[in-house]
Amino acid sequence: MKTIFNNTQNAFALKSDSELERAYFLFRLIANEPLVRIGTAVTNFAIKAHLPVEGLIRATVFDHFCGGVTEQDCIPVVEKMYQKGVSSVLDYSVEGKEDEAHFDDAFHKTLSIMEFVSTHQALPFAVFKPSGYGRIKLYEKVGNKQELSASEQEEWNRVVNRYEVTCKKAFELDVPLLIDAEESWMQDAADNLVEEMMRKYNKEKAIVFNTLQMYRWDRLDYLKGLHERSKEHGFYIGMKLVRGAYMEKENDRALEKGYPTPICASKQASDENYDAGVQYMVEHLNTMALFAGTHNENSSLKLMQLMDAHGLSKDDKRIWFGQLYGMSDHISFNLSENGYNVAKYLPFGPVRDVMPYLIRRAEENTSVAGQTSRELNLLREERQRRKLSDD
Repeated sequence: MKTIFNNTQNAFALKSDSELERAYFLFRLIANEPLVRIGTAVTNFAIKAHLPVEGLIRATVFDHFCGGVTEQDCIPVVEKMYQKGVSSVLDYSVEGKEDEAHFDDAFHKTLSIMEFVSTHQALPFAVFKPSGYGRIKLYEKVGNKQELSASEQEEWNRVVNRYEVTCKKAFELDVPLLIDAEESWMQDAADNLVEEMMRKYNKEKAIVFNTLQMYRWDRLDYLKGLHERSKEHGFYIGMKLVRGAYMEKENDRALEKGYPTPICASKQASDENYDAGVQYMVEHLNTMALFAGTHNENSSLKLMQLMDAHGLSKDDKRIWFGQLYGMSDHISFNLSENGYNVAKYLPFGPVRDVMPYLIRRAEENTSVAGQTSRELNLLREERQRRKLSDD
């Protein structure tokens, strides 16, 4: 089917020939699962052994998927994309560190990014990860309503305070704040906290956004329940909808611990759940705002059709499409070319600290074979198009 997403000239307009070749090389590597496994092991070893590999990583995978080391570093990338109508979400992508010093660092970094974002039109959102603000085991314990020790209660109070200060600042700066979703076993506590923040700060419009991973079969019911509570308490719902990022981990844990998996039974069921969530939000847009995080062309087309059917303008500020930097440029840049609101998640941070994120990105791409082959085909088409236009 011919759609706007087939236009490779728009999709890759910002890529030089050498950047196009690098992207093609990287996605060919990612398409090879054994190679990704070996590369991941070698990279982990090199980083732990403090081998001088940062230059190589920076010139290849880091520069393709990340905006830079600092937020200031990211500005040339941000401005370049914004010339084509694509906004950015600065995502401080340091993962996997679980101590109070790192939680405070992530908290203060988020606050400073929000100040930075508030002065840049090309940066319409701020974002943070719940696991950047507190220990996963602590979220799990709170979500399961287990009794906390005195020191754990103090620790949880610090987590709550980080959320409170961050959301209050988002409200004061008028910067919409996306709060990412994580593993199901820690999500209940995070959901409850974010809902509390919505009640406080979403009285006039959506400032605080939660995230629903729609490969979970229970998320549509959660959204509907939240909608009922929002009507009762008079607050707006901000929600980012994604398919999800922890499928293998979720299924393995459910099997190991003997409980039903929270993941939908099939890819088709996940797709249907995602599209149903988007439809529900569009139908109740008078009290909701949607950030549709998807690399799926069909879901993007369905949302475009829904907007048209409901008489919504393409640039309605309550609806944003989102993709990750370095992926699905054919969706992002063709949507922006056609007048829709689009933002790329732009990860940044010290090269070594961002490697866990990059490794996860490569592994996720490897497991979604159709997506990687689609990226490769489009890159191949654009290489061919440029070659013919040069002849």
